[in-house]
Amino acid sequence: MSIEVNGKSLEVDEEGYLANLSDWEPGVADVMSKDDDLELTNDHWEIINFLREYYEEYQIAPAVRVLTKAVGKKLGKDKGNSKYLYELFPYGPGKQACRYAGLPKPTGCV
Repeated sequence: MSIEVNGKSLEVDEEGYLANLSDWEPGVADVMSKDDDLELTNDHWEIINFLREYYEEYQIAPAVRVLTKAVGKKLGKDKGNSKYLYELFPYGPGKQACRYAGLPKPTGCV
């Protein structure tokens, strides 16, 4: 399976996660969000970029509970809660946001 991003064909697994993390570019999130019928705003990008930084530091995609806490610490309590994250990523802030960020599926996600 693959997705088309800026004229390049990028390999994805059966759940839509990038096969090669190094293939990620912002266009990946744009293509994936269009498939989900979701328009990315600055708030979405704030979480996507946060996830990429988190992964770079810890080499793991955070589960939702960890993500919520970490976002709250860095971006404030108004953004570090499940309600806010689910409003942005209705298919699950862990799974959907990590997929857009080009990260592997978070541990603990079914």
